[in-house]
Amino acid sequence: MPKNKTLVLGASENPQRYSNIAMRMLNGIDEPIVAIGRKEGVAHSIKIQKGQPQRNDIQTVTLYLGPRFQTEYIDYIIHELKPERIIFNPGTENYDFTQKAEESGIRTIEACTLVMIRTGQY
Repeated sequence: MPKNKTLVLGASENPQRYSNIAMRMLNGIDEPIVAIGRKEGVAHSIKIQKGQPQRNDIQTVTLYLGPRFQTEYIDYIIHELKPERIIFNPGTENYDFTQKAEESGIRTIEACTLVMIRTGQY
């Protein structure tokens, strides 16, 4: 299965949360999305899952969890998902996570997914 999906980590049903806005905008550019949040739900017709579902089709992980909540996902992202890139949105920057990802050959970006989409850089 080719890697072509974006994982929104920290997904929320709340339309005022940036993760929710990112899901809407990613839908708008026809980007396939997988969503993982702290609570299950649905946003923009996308099921929000909890936990660490097995996937082998994630190209990009865009983070909407602060460093404190990222810890349980670091090994999952690096060793199971093996994405091509991780986007650290404002407030999610994490030096240790970045270093581990880059040592594993995963490109990391400190940027805003919303701005990247709006400017055609996604």
